[in-house]
Amino acid sequence: MRLFVAAYPPVEALNDLQGYVGRLNIATAAVNTRLTARPLWHVTLAFLGEVADERVPEAGRALDRAAESLGPLRPLLRCAGGGRFGRARFTLLWAGIGGDVAALGRISDGVRRELRASRLPYDMKRFNPHLTLARPGERLPDSAIAEDLATLGEYRGPQWTISTIELVASYLGPHPRHEVIHTATLG
Repeated sequence: MRLFVAAYPPVEALNDLQGYVGRLNIATAAVNTRLTARPLWHVTLAFLGEVADERVPEAGRALDRAAESLGPLRPLLRCAGGGRFGRARFTLLWAGIGGDVAALGRISDGVRRELRASRLPYDMKRFNPHLTLARPGERLPDSAIAEDLATLGEYRGPQWTISTIELVASYLGPHPRHEVIHTATLG
């Protein structure tokens, strides 16, 4: 099963972000910019990748231990700014995270620490909190991407607090979807 650990912004924050994204070239273009479906918007705290079905319960227990070890840590965050990963056909646009990002990093570190203690696999890449918005590749001219990046740079959404972290199964394909399979409450 393909797994990751995520924090999901609340509905109000997603509504605001969706309204803002709706004005961007990635949302209004006549071509398919591979806009990420709103139910898939999340902040990845740790990416596990493929995990054997029999190890999934241990991943849930690791999440519980991480949440317990963090104590009453509930960072105040907001979607703010944005950026891009990659170039040309690998271009990906994202919304950034602002607010108490250091505390969010401690949550990610705690999750990774417990995954490591459980000998569960996870991606060791540096934590870079964001919500993936689109994978336009080369479907839009650079000028349209640059315009979207400038507009995203001005975005400041409503504040929200993380109170739970989720273990999520990711299903790829023409209609990707996520399924929350375990929730751990912080503090």
